[in-house]
Amino acid sequence: MSLGAALRVVIAEDSGLLRELLVRLLTEHGMVVCGQASSLPELLATVAADPPDLVVSDIRMPPTFRDEGIEAAAQIRARHPATGLLILTHYPEAAYAVRLLEIADRAVGYIVKDRVQDTARFLEAARRVAAGETVIDSQVVQEMFHRPRPADPLDRLAPSERRILALIAEGHSNSAIATRLSYSVKTVEKRVTSIGQALGLPSVEDDGRSDVNLRVLAVLAYLRQTPR
Repeated sequence: MSLGAALRVVIAEDSGLLRELLVRLLTEHGMVVCGQASSLPELLATVAADPPDLVVSDIRMPPTFRDEGIEAAAQIRARHPATGLLILTHYPEAAYAVRLLEIADRAVGYIVKDRVQDTARFLEAARRVAAGETVIDSQVVQEMFHRPRPADPLDRLAPSERRILALIAEGHSNSAIATRLSYSVKTVEKRVTSIGQALGLPSVEDDGRSDVNLRVLAVLAYLRQTPR
C-alpha cells in the first residue's frame, strides 16, 4: 500500500446482510472495498485477480462451512505474502487461533464477529493487521486463560507475566503494554524475556529470530496447551 493511499480490502462472507454491513462500514471510514466473495473459490479468485492490502474473511463459508477462512489464509499468505489476513468467527476457538498463527506470524488477526458492532475496535483491528501487526481477540485470550490445561506452562509465570502474555496475545506492542500497566518499557522487555525463558523459547541471540516472531511463539506455546 502506498503511503497515504486508501486501504484496499476484499471481504469474504456468505451472509449477504453482514457482507453489506462490512462494505458500508469500511467504505464510510475511508477504505476501498475492491472485491467481495461468498465462498472459498470465489475469494481465492478475487484475490488472485487483484491482490488487496487486507482480506476480511468469515472462518466458515461454502462449500463445506468448516474452516474455509483458515484454508484461504494459508493459500493467500503463500501466494500474496503482503496481504493482511483478518479472520472473523462466531466462536472463540483456540485450535483455529493456533492454526492461523502457524500460517502467519505477522499481518494476521482472529476476532469474534461481535466486534463488528464495536466500530472503533473493529476498524482498529483491521488497520493494525493491514499495518503488519498480529491481533487476537481479547475474548479468545481470556477464555483460554480460564480453561484447565494439563501440565500448564503458565504455572511458571508470575501474575504480572500472565497479564503481559495476555496483552501480547492481543497484539499490543511493548510500549502499549507499558502504558496500560503503568510499567516502564524496559520493565516490560525484561518480563517478555522472562516469559520466553519460562516457556522454554530460544532467545533472540540464540535463535536469530526477531522479537516479533518470539512474541508469536510465546502465544503459540500458550495456546497449544489448550484442550482442542
